[in-house]
Amino acid sequence: MDHVWGDGPVPRVTATHAALALIEQLRTDHGPVMFHQSGGCCDGSAPMCYPVGDFLIGDGDVHLGAIGGAEFYISGPQYEVWKHTQLIIDVVPGRGGMFSLENGSGQRFLLRSRVFSEAESTALTR
Repeated sequence: MDHVWGDGPVPRVTATHAALALIEQLRTDHGPVMFHQSGGCCDGSAPMCYPVGDFLIGDGDVHLGAIGGAEFYISGPQYEVWKHTQLIIDVVPGRGGMFSLENGSGQRFLLRSRVFSEAESTALTR
């Protein structure tokens, strides 16, 4: 899997080239977009893409970085579960979440992850 590094020396969120291409298409079609990863069931278990301003970020949400010019947030409880991992946003064939912008494109965003190395974890806590 080929992925592109996000913001910062040890990014908490990255994206594959396929995901970046889909984000670019969504930005062309809808203007600025953002992502939110919640811990809900069904659609909430996938990264959801929204036009900027259509999803209200809560006080408990955590900003992980940006991918393809799109800010990426995760719910606080999900962050606590996933904080030791790097999130890698990918694209696979299928139908996106009901409220996510990629719905109807024949593709959907998919969350992959990898555990940070000890050195990366140390760098993140500095």
